This record gives sequence, structure tokens and C-alpha cells, in this order.
Amino acid sequence: MTETTQKIGNDPVIDQMFKVGAHFAYSRSRRHPSAVPFIFGAKNRVEIFDLEKTKASLETAKNFAKKMASEGKQILFVGGKNEARDAVLNSAKSADLPYVAGRWIGGTITNFGEIRGRVERLLDLTSKREKGELAKYTKMERLLIDREIERLDKTFAGLIPMKGIPKAIFVVDSKREKIAVAEARKAGVQVIALSSSDCDISDIDFPISANDSSVGSIRFFVNEIAEAYKSGKVQNANIKM
Repeated sequence: MTETTQKIGNDPVIDQMFKVGAHFAYSRSRRHPSAVPFIFGAKNRVEIFDLEKTKASLETAKNFAKKMASEGKQILFVGGKNEARDAVLNSAKSADLPYVAGRWIGGTITNFGEIRGRVERLLDLTSKREKGELAKYTKMERLLIDREIERLDKTFAGLIPMKGIPKAIFVVDSKREKIAVAEARKAGVQVIALSSSDCDISDIDFPISANDSSVGSIRFFVNEIAEAYKSGKVQNANIKM
């Protein structure tokens, strides 16, 4: 571990990644073969990511995210595991991007028309409630509508900004979000993924091999992609001016 330790402090990005525990992978027995090139070594039976390679992968993913924004294209953020939900929700909102911070709904990409229909239903009912247009219904009917709004909001609120199929998705833990990745691949949507050593990254367009389990590590990488996207939006706005 001497070589990696010497680099910490000389590179602020690697230093940040080290502080949030991004270098921790899983044990060798859980390692997927596609992760081998990104493993530096092991300590106390836990494999360690080569943070120089992680940094390079992150920069590539950030450049892609910035390019998507500069072209006015959307990225859908996806992270259903408990450790990822807040980071995905907050970062996506900050960039005005759609997100799924919970269970992936099958067909979100491959059956987008149906999903958008549910989003429009949510928007319609919410608008009518805010305008007082539900007053004509009985108390019981309004209660049922309120419950429907609550259910729809919980499932589809994050997709309100998504007016069409996104050009890319960013997932936290590509193994856990394999259905989202499969839908993206089927639809020709490019995939950015924060993936630990147990993930198959062979079919990921922009893999970031790092700790995808700790809150700190997830927050760091999700924020990095969101900030890169926001930077691209500024560039896009300047071009239009």
C-alpha cells in the first residue's frame, strides 16, 4: 500500500476520495472479473481500489455528463439503496434532473409512454387540488384522491422533469440496479455507474470503480457528476446567449 499512500496529499481529488472511503472494495471472493484492472491490492482481506484509475474514470464520466448538459440532454439519476437515496435526490434536484431514489419501476425507459401517463396524472390531480377544484367531491372521494396523489408522488415525483427518454442514466451500484441498466442498454441509452468490485462493468459505458456502499463515498461521486452536469448547463446557456 506504500505507493498509494504516497500519492495521498499530493492530489486533492485522490485525497478526497480516500477520506470518504472510496478505495474500499469487497473481499476477493466477491470480486467480479471485470473489476480486476481497478484493484490495487488488499488489506485485512478487503481489496483496495487503485484511486488513480478511479480518478481517471471519474474525469471521463464527468466530461461526458458535462457534454450531455452542454447539448441540452438529460441524465436520469438512479439510486434505490438506502445509502444512496438522499444523495441521488438532492444532487439530481440541484441540477434540475429526473431521478429514481427508490425502487425502480419496470418500463421507466422501455415503456416511457405509460410512465409519463402516470406522471401527468400526478400533475393533473395536484393542480386541481391546489386550485380548489376538488371541492365538488365528497369528503370520502377527496380522501381517496389524496391517497392516490400520495402514492403517485412517492413513485413518480422524481420523473416530473423527464419529458422524454433520457440520453443517459447514472446509477449507484450497477449490480443492484441491473434492471435499470438492462432497460438503458435495450433503448440505446448510455450508462454511467458507480460500481464496486462485485459489479459487472463490462457493459457499462462509463464505469466508476469505487465504494458504492458507504454514504460518504456515494455522496461524493453523485455530487461530482451533478456538478459536472451543472457546469455543462452554464456552458449551454452561454452558447445560446
